[in-house]
Amino acid sequence: MNKPTFTPTENTEPPRLSEDWDKERAERSSPRRRWMWLAAAVVLAAIVLYFVLRGHPSKPAAPPSGQRGPTIPVTAATAHTGNIGVYYTGLGAVTPLYTVTVKSRVDGQLMKIYYKEGDTVREGAPLVEIDPRPYEVQLTQAQGQLLKDQAALQNARVDLARYQELIKRNAVAEQQLATQQATVTQDEGIVKTDQGLIDSAKLNLIYCHITAPISGRVGLRLVDPGNIVHAADTNGLIVITQIEPISVIFTISEDQLPQVAKRFRAGEKLQVDAYDRDLRKKLSQGTLLTMDNQIDQTTGTLKLRAIFGNKDDALFPNQFVNARLLVQEKQGVTLVPTAAIQRNSQRTFVYLVKSDQTVTVRNVTLGTTEGEEAEVVSGLAAGDVVVTTGVDKLQEGSKVNAQVIDGSRPKAGS
Repeated sequence: MNKPTFTPTENTEPPRLSEDWDKERAERSSPRRRWMWLAAAVVLAAIVLYFVLRGHPSKPAAPPSGQRGPTIPVTAATAHTGNIGVYYTGLGAVTPLYTVTVKSRVDGQLMKIYYKEGDTVREGAPLVEIDPRPYEVQLTQAQGQLLKDQAALQNARVDLARYQELIKRNAVAEQQLATQQATVTQDEGIVKTDQGLIDSAKLNLIYCHITAPISGRVGLRLVDPGNIVHAADTNGLIVITQIEPISVIFTISEDQLPQVAKRFRAGEKLQVDAYDRDLRKKLSQGTLLTMDNQIDQTTGTLKLRAIFGNKDDALFPNQFVNARLLVQEKQGVTLVPTAAIQRNSQRTFVYLVKSDQTVTVRNVTLGTTEGEEAEVVSGLAAGDVVVTTGVDKLQEGSKVNAQVIDGSRPKAGS
């Protein structure tokens, strides 16, 4: 059999082997693969960079060695030596020492009122008047009856004296003398009863003119003139509350009791300040008067009573206040404004301004904090300058322009 022959022509290429086709296909797909791998690497790098930056925020580049950043304006204060008080604060209520509800002790018509609502009255001042005429009539009747019975008593005594003379002569029986003696005694009892009726009528006349039992402020009128009042009425005529002096009853924790009791029993006059509801405005200053005799087991607190002069009427009955009991005054300690104290989870510190107008972080130990001042037990000395405002921009070694303000420093215990 004859083999077929292939005659090449001008436009016809010889057939390629399979190896040649694979090589050409690989050369064509190689650039595409390189671009795909490059894109995947870029995406992966972007993802890694995102999570790295998220976990580690970027920090501003530190200035080169020997150079400092821009000067930061701050406000500073100087640590000074002074006194600071240790206070126990408790919730309290203004409680009058005396509150009296004035009632009528006789029955009658209310005729006159001698006070105005809200007036301050003195003990013994007239308040109201009840119609006294019925009791004046009773007094006249009792006095008339007394005169009548006194005459009968006098006559009985004359007869008794006569019988005592006659009995010596045996002119009358002893029974008649004894009867006359009993008559005299009976008449004496009647006279005493009449005198009691007179005294009762006079007392009722006094009760008709009601006066203030204590000095204090009168409240709103409870009964108007013209009404009939009775001694058995439940409601009174007027309420008088003592305002000067006045007291505040407040509580302290049972853990605070030993120190307070020790000083109170030693005869010390412990200062108590009354503040408003927000604990911002000082209303009045007084002293501790007494302590309750038992601790409330439900709250673990003890009631104390403080007394205030209240000359300016700053305290009002039943007013809610915050009572601050001064139990100790520390003297000659190092004080700084509380605004200078900084804290984190590990320490308490301040930014100390050095002589070259740079700041350094200084760890401090605090003692008593009172108002806008704090006691520094260790870490600072009097005369050190600490930053009070602008600390959020500071770090170790920051250059500052410190404006030292000490004139506005509040006094301890104010």
